[in-house]
Formats: sequence, structure tokens, C-alpha cells
Amino acid sequence: MLKKVIFTLTTATVVGLSSTLFTGVAHAETIEDLESQQSQIQEDRDAIKADLSDAESEIADVLIELEELNKEIERVDKALKENENKMDETQDKISEQEAEVEKLEKEIAELEEAIEKRYEILKERAISLQQSGGEITYLEVIFGAQDFGDFINRVQAVNKITDSDTSLIEQQEADKKEVETKQDEVVSKLDDLKEMEVEIKGMLATIEEQKSENEVKKDDLKEKEDNLVAMKNELEVEDSKLATLEKDVERSLSTATSPAPNTTVASASVGTDSKSDNNNVTRTSGSGGVSTAINAGFNHLGTPYVWGGKSPSGFDCSGFVSWAFAQGGISIPSSTSALASTGSKVSASNMQPGDIVFFDTYKTNGHVGIYLGGGQFIGAQNSTGLAVADMTSGYWADKFSGHVRSVR
Repeated sequence: MLKKVIFTLTTATVVGLSSTLFTGVAHAETIEDLESQQSQIQEDRDAIKADLSDAESEIADVLIELEELNKEIERVDKALKENENKMDETQDKISEQEAEVEKLEKEIAELEEAIEKRYEILKERAISLQQSGGEITYLEVIFGAQDFGDFINRVQAVNKITDSDTSLIEQQEADKKEVETKQDEVVSKLDDLKEMEVEIKGMLATIEEQKSENEVKKDDLKEKEDNLVAMKNELEVEDSKLATLEKDVERSLSTATSPAPNTTVASASVGTDSKSDNNNVTRTSGSGGVSTAINAGFNHLGTPYVWGGKSPSGFDCSGFVSWAFAQGGISIPSSTSALASTGSKVSASNMQPGDIVFFDTYKTNGHVGIYLGGGQFIGAQNSTGLAVADMTSGYWADKFSGHVRSVR
């Protein structure tokens, strides 16, 4: 499609530049030449209109893609937020478990200190037992122990420890096992949480990557949309030039084919021509206000669409129409519903430049613009901003409701 548009632009530009050839064309060109040029201009305009329709379609497709992409971005942002919250919760739990491990380690240290003290007490009791007449072999058994566990086994083996000592040892062993069990549980839970933290970090990295890719896609689509809109505006400008050129050719043809009148007939002819001009032009230039309204927007093509906008800093459709007529001193409402009943109703087959045309978009008469003639209108579209659009084919032809109002 882009090649086609570029080719059309080139053709239209060449034809546009050749408009100087039509200065005094009635005297320099034959009727055949004029008709040939008229046919060529019409072909060029048809090609531009086809390209405009394609551009509108592509812009609509891009907007749909952008809408879907924005939904995907919202889903990704939501997933990212949820996982960030999960990461915060996990890290809080890790901190809690680390504090619990630290607390248990202190408890174990205190227990080990208590165990050591109890060990000394048991040794003293064993020595006291020996001094009070215990057997030498008992001391040998005790002092031959390699560690505390071995010591307990040896003491119990010779059955020389009192019942109170046995109770002390059992309590000591039970406390130590309980603390160690708790420590194992906390360490295990801490390991699980740290593993979860690693998984969530990986997930967050993936989501961030997807988010970055979506932003790149969005930028690419926006650039594509901007390029299409710019190209569409260029096509509209070229078509406007061709439309002017076409009128020049039509006037030249009319002059070339008119019979040379005598003086009397000439006077009548002048009167007739004047009347004819009034019939054809009254609706455009017969009233300076309407003519100004028609031309007011051309210096502001590309102005962005802003809902509720009524100035060159930003227009919506009805705001632009109201503003344009205000430039010509004509006050009309600035809402589509009010504009739909403003002025007088005109048949679509009889509409003239400067009439207000309506389109059934999101509702009946939901969009409005100013008819320019030649099947074109100027209006503020949310996809293109202020632009000239073709209403003879494609999207706007489908949406044209046939409702036309005149405020002359």
C-alpha cells in the first residue's frame, strides 16, 4: 500500500505542478487537450481517493492493534504488580524466619552453656562419690569418657548416678533435641522461602522483558499511525490541488465550447451567466460567512482530536464545525445533537459546499463535518485529527447517514 501511495503522490505532484499550464488555457489548448487533461485529473483523483480509503483502513487497523496492545500492557502491569507484592511478602517472611533462626541459635547457645554447667556438676558429684568410698574403676570410667554423650553412657553403664542426676540429664537431652528440631524446621522453611524468592525474581525479570517488548511494539505502532496520518494529509492536500485544477479545466472547457455571442445576445448571456453563477456559487461564496467557514480549517489540518475541543489547540467534530462557522460570523451550536436540527434540512443529492454532513458512527449522527464538494468533507476525526476525508467510498461512505443541514 505504501508504494502505491508514494506513486500516487508523485503523479499528483507532477499534475499539480503542471497547473501553471492552465493559465489562459482556453486560448492555448484545444478542446481535445482539455478533455484529455480532465480525464487524467479524474483518474489521478480516483487513485488518490483509493489510497485515502486504504490509509483510513490501515489507520483503523493500527488503532485496533493499539487497543489490543494497551489491554495486554494492562494485563502485564497487573501481573507485575501482583508478583512484586508477592516478592515483598516473601522477603518479609524470609526476614521473620531469619530472626527466628537467630533467636533459636541464641537459645541453643544458652542450652549448651547450661549443659556444660550441668556436666561440671555431674563431674563434681562423681568425684564426691569416689571420695566417699566409691570404687576406683568408677573414676576411670568417668574420666575415660571422650565426650558428654560417652560420659553419660559410661555413668549409666556402671549405674553409679543418683536418680536426681539421671533426671537432670534426661531433661537436658530433651531440651536440646527440642531446640534442634525447631531449628531444623525453621531452616527448612527458610530454604523454601529463598527458593521461592529466586523463582519470583525470575518471573519478574520475564514480565519486565515482556513489558519492554510491548512498549517497543506500542512505539512502532504509534510511529506507523503517525506516518499514515502524515501521508493521508499529503494525499488530501494533493487531492485539493487536483480539485482546483479540475475546476480550472471545467471552466476552460465551458469557455471553449460556448458560442461567440453578438452584442445583444452577449448582454443576455451575461445576465444568464450571472444567474447561473448565483445558482452554483451562492451556497459557497454568495455568503462570505459560509465561504470563510469552508476555508477556516485548512490552515489547521493535523490539529489533534480533543474531546470537547473548540479551538485550534484541539477540536472534536462538533467543536470544529461550530468554530469554523464562527470564523465567518455564523453562530451555531457545538454539539452533534444540536447541530442535527440546526438550519434547514437538505437532500443529500442536492448538498453543496458549506453544508453540514452527518455520519452514524457510535450513534445516529454521531460524527459531523463540513462538506467541501467533490465527495469530500473536512472534520475532526479521532483517528487523524483535523483532516479532509473522502465520503464516496470506504469507511465514511459506509457511515454517511444522508442527513445534511444548511445554515445559509
